[in-house]
Amino acid sequence: MQAARDDHVSWAEVLRGRHAAAMLLCCLGVWLHAADALVVTTMMPAIVAEIGGDRIVAWNFALYDTGSIVAGAASGLVALRFGLRAPMVAAALLVGLGCVISAAAPSMPVLLAGRVAQGLGGGGLTSLSFVAVTQLFPRRMMPRAFAAMSVAWGASAFAGPLVGGVFVTWGSWRAGFLAFALQAAALALWFRFGISAAAAPAPATGAARLPARRLALLSAAVLGVAYAGNAGSAGWTVLSLAGGVGALLLFVRLDGQSGEDRLWPRGALDVRRPTGAALVMVLAMNIAMMGLATYGPLLMDRIHGTEPLVAGYIVAGISIAWTLAAVAVSGQPERRDASFIVLGMSLAVASVAGLAHAVPSGPLWLIAVFASFEGLGYGMAWSFILRRAGRLAEEGDGERLSAALPTIGRLGYALGASTMGILANRAGFDASASADQAASVARAIFLGSLPIALLGWAAMLRFVSFRPARGI
Repeated sequence: MQAARDDHVSWAEVLRGRHAAAMLLCCLGVWLHAADALVVTTMMPAIVAEIGGDRIVAWNFALYDTGSIVAGAASGLVALRFGLRAPMVAAALLVGLGCVISAAAPSMPVLLAGRVAQGLGGGGLTSLSFVAVTQLFPRRMMPRAFAAMSVAWGASAFAGPLVGGVFVTWGSWRAGFLAFALQAAALALWFRFGISAAAAPAPATGAARLPARRLALLSAAVLGVAYAGNAGSAGWTVLSLAGGVGALLLFVRLDGQSGEDRLWPRGALDVRRPTGAALVMVLAMNIAMMGLATYGPLLMDRIHGTEPLVAGYIVAGISIAWTLAAVAVSGQPERRDASFIVLGMSLAVASVAGLAHAVPSGPLWLIAVFASFEGLGYGMAWSFILRRAGRLAEEGDGERLSAALPTIGRLGYALGASTMGILANRAGFDASASADQAASVARAIFLGSLPIALLGWAAMLRFVSFRPARGI
């Protein structure tokens, strides 16, 4: 039995036969959220030129992220209460509604309302897609399924901005939103009528209602973090970040004291539990990895005179490396999960340490190499983190954990953006800084990120030290 379950899983098993529809469901959910999030980046200059709102433009992304994180946090409990089909239909329709509102927006505040709806729907779709993998695939196939979702995410990283550019150049930004509204409507119809009842697990009996107060508290936490990333002064940045983190810790405490209406698994952020160690690992690592994404292109321009296109490709190389690594290792058996997690997270820490030298000192090819370490490390480890955490989750927490891992990852990115802003401002960052001044800022950002990455690495060691209570 052991040998049979450790057999190599081929792509044909995942992409053909009875698992093909489920795999397409998960990938399309990820695609719609990721591409919609990225297409707006390219269209935003045209949007501001037509309807104004340049002073509040940053809230397009902050409110979108808030909706994504809050919906993702609730997705595990929603799946338990309603199953998969109805929530995924509702999430796709919410994305479509948000796109229609944005397409018709006469002003930036109306567009912001549309972006909130898109974030709620897209965050729900992504987290429900992760839940769907755990429910629709045998455990041995999960890394292949998660790797396919990584390919969908990587494709959106390139196609999203390109699609936005096409609409702005040859059409209009409003048509771009409508195109995604049509995709969302088609996806909702397919979720409703194209998935057989056998492939859509029924809801659990007696599942609890959604805890509105805790969701509101989580929203306040995310908004506090988001405002810290957009605050004008260092004082407001620190105060807002402290308030956001405090609200997050209160949410975790209250959620942990709840019963069947828990949004996250028992012991979230408690490294004495395996699921808590996994969540702390992902949160800390994602905070530490935001230096290059937030300040990399600007610092490379100031220090090395790097063209924006070249800097963009260096940052995009993270997504390419993630996708390639995820596909390359996805067929590995469960007994190797811990080894790939340790190797992958060690590469991610090496990325932060290497960038602390390479960004201020160069050359560009070395920056690209260390940037790729992040993608290779995460791509190598992510699918196995999900599979191992699912095995270690306590009874009844599988769906909550599957939804919490990508959600807390997005929360880590939001916290990371604010943290990088604090590190940069403390180092005296200025848009007109000289090359030497920018190099000093780069060292402060990446060396300041290193202890956070090491915290994540320590949580990883704790995570892999646990052994499943159930047999393989």
